[in-house]
Amino acid sequence: MLTTRVIPCLDVHAGRVIRGQKFSADVDVGDPVELARKYNRDGADELVYYDITASAEQRDIFQEVVERTADELFIPLTVGGGVRTADDIRRMLRAGADKVSLNSAAVANHGLIDESARGFGSQCTVLSIDTKWNGEFYEVYTHGGRRATGMECAAWAREGVERGAGEVVVNSIDADGTKDGYELRITRSVAESVSVPVIASGGAGRLDHLVDAIVTGKAHAVLCASIFHYGMYSIDQAKRHLAAHGIAVRL
Repeated sequence: MLTTRVIPCLDVHAGRVIRGQKFSADVDVGDPVELARKYNRDGADELVYYDITASAEQRDIFQEVVERTADELFIPLTVGGGVRTADDIRRMLRAGADKVSLNSAAVANHGLIDESARGFGSQCTVLSIDTKWNGEFYEVYTHGGRRATGMECAAWAREGVERGAGEVVVNSIDADGTKDGYELRITRSVAESVSVPVIASGGAGRLDHLVDAIVTGKAHAVLCASIFHYGMYSIDQAKRHLAAHGIAVRL
């Protein structure tokens, strides 16, 4: 039986981990390498870094963070943000990442997913989707949630998987940082639409929210930020809570 993964997510800005709400960035949480070391020690299944600045002048800083982190980790590391070309993907993998997350660049150039899957493998290629309810459907947004695309989330997930994405992250813009729970309706819709693992992201505030994402949302993994960064719960508490509800985890 495949185990459910618990994955801390670290948003990196100018070499620091920050945390905001609904894609705003305002609170300095700490040093990314120190936090990565802590989460690795505490039993995280994987770790995700998003470079939320992704400007040219910051990319070298982010790459250095990835390199330093990879030297410390014994769990898979996914990185995203500012990844626009196959060369960017190659650079992140060489820096020590195990997977690369594609978001805005994949929307702009759908073929980037094919290129990544062919060149580096589907196991290295993650499609990350930022989505928001627009009153009619769950729409895909890019550029940190600022730009609407007119694309429907589940349809884009299906296309991404057909092109070679090995897993899909569904991140709710509305729920992000609110601690009110994951957006279960779209998480489940995507999970039922694709044949690869789906990761729920955005909104975890209580341990029951993680259970809901797996049981109701049909996710295969949960991405969490605030509940771990602010010490609300430990990774061990999260995993034991999932296990108590009959969900297979690695303890």
